[in-house]
Amino acid sequence: MKRYKIAAWLMIIHGGFMEIGGVVFAALALILGAEKFDITQYFSFRLSYFQENLYMVLFMGAIFGIMRIIGAIGLLKNKMWGLALSVINCILTMALMMFMLPFGIQDGLLACSALILMLTQYFGNRKIIQ
Repeated sequence: MKRYKIAAWLMIIHGGFMEIGGVVFAALALILGAEKFDITQYFSFRLSYFQENLYMVLFMGAIFGIMRIIGAIGLLKNKMWGLALSVINCILTMALMMFMLPFGIQDGLLACSALILMLTQYFGNRKIIQ
């Protein structure tokens, strides 16, 4: 159970500080005015599509962050749906992290660490063939 809690807190940190923090930053930029505050000077992605749609990328990140936090709360409450949602979030993050460079490196480190903790806790010392 200890590994689940560590994984859940990693996911809360990941969801809270990275995705939701980015949306707060983007919202402030929109409130202050995008012409006065150029958000592209702080964020840059390797794919031009993400760079051109930076505000949408940040708001979509909020959705990922909220789902990650919901899964982590379910995991902390020892619910199977929390484990399933958390594993889905981690796998999806692993698939998308290479498109979101350089921030994908941080996403990958946190998501992969949480996934390893969850899988090693769930499967334990079981062998593939008994």
